[in-house]
Amino acid sequence: MKEEIFKINSNVLIAENTYEMELLGDTSEIVRPGQFVNIKLDGFFLRRPISVCDTEEGRMTLIYKAVGEGTELMTKLAPGTRLNILTGLGNGFDLSLSGDHPVLIGGGAGIPPMYSLCKALISVLSPENIKVVLGFNTEEEIFYLREFQDLGVDVRVATADGSYGTKGFVTDVLKDLDYTFFYTCGPMPMFRAIEAIAKTSGQYSFEERMGCGFGACMGCSMMMADGSYKRVCKEGPVFRREEILWK
Repeated sequence: MKEEIFKINSNVLIAENTYEMELLGDTSEIVRPGQFVNIKLDGFFLRRPISVCDTEEGRMTLIYKAVGEGTELMTKLAPGTRLNILTGLGNGFDLSLSGDHPVLIGGGAGIPPMYSLCKALISVLSPENIKVVLGFNTEEEIFYLREFQDLGVDVRVATADGSYGTKGFVTDVLKDLDYTFFYTCGPMPMFRAIEAIAKTSGQYSFEERMGCGFGACMGCSMMMADGSYKRVCKEGPVFRREEILWK
């Protein structure tokens, strides 16, 4: 974990209520896909945790939805604005577990970390061996579809209203796929649906309300299958399927 000052390079609307923010600064602490950052915003006591969509040296891309006062304020931040950010938080995904034909499943705001994971997997697997399933409510909410397609992977889309791709949810696509391991990030209802039909082991990246974001306050603790408690911000947000206690 490292506290750094980043400068906003761009901050643009890319889909319904969805924004892409590009930041310039020290990205050396972000070493695995699935890690997140915690952004300090003027006028708010708690920082805002945002998963990392993409990084390269000195440059970081975040995608966020305007769903509350904090993220609504973020939409108004202009290029050149400097932000205090805790970076390199969380454990990230384990690429060594993927097998030969992994599937990546993202729902809504859980899609951004799937992009950095996909790029990382391409460094060790052929793109055509990787499947990606993206879930949205409507066609108007779709983002980063072209970016995934440009990576050369097999991309499937599900929309709840049927306005694009498969009508239904990510599980309506997943049930017909063969894969060696799954990686997923999204809302809890999606996780429960995946857990009911998943054919292999996998890793879930949890979206959780956080206080400090680095393990001090214990506010995001969750009980695991072995009876222990783990912090989503510190030992997570990524947990292996077998670790999780599904209540």
